[in-house]
Amino acid sequence: MDFIRTDGRNKDFIENCRLLDIDLDRRVGKKIKRDKYKKYNQLDEIKEAIVVYENDKVVGGGAIRKYDEENIELKRVFVHTEYQGRGIGSKLVALLIEWAMELGYKRMILETGELLAESCAVYKKLGFDIIPNYAPYVNMPESLCMAKDLRGR
Repeated sequence: MDFIRTDGRNKDFIENCRLLDIDLDRRVGKKIKRDKYKKYNQLDEIKEAIVVYENDKVVGGGAIRKYDEENIELKRVFVHTEYQGRGIGSKLVALLIEWAMELGYKRMILETGELLAESCAVYKKLGFDIIPNYAPYVNMPESLCMAKDLRGR
């Protein structure tokens, strides 16, 4: 597996995000109106992304994006279905945490949903704790926000 640093303009990262949206529509689209989330998932503000390759084939990706001076947000993490359960997502998030620390951020935040149990389990395993929903997710009860302190790692 190769974990390659890039940004939100990378064509493989963009395609991985398209596949993530298809997967989310399939998994939670019947229960949650996902259109309201689109404006928070624009790729043009992403300066740090990682694409995961196996033998030159894209198998996943994820990114971090500045939220404020102390917090960086984990965004658009997705491992293709046939590669899930192999620890790729955990390694990807760990590498994004390392990158955030290199950049000097004190805390990583993320938004997910209780319906995405596998994702929640990965984040908890990596030391994320549930927090009150942060803006813009404050009035979205289907959202679940988490955070990890990067200073004590």
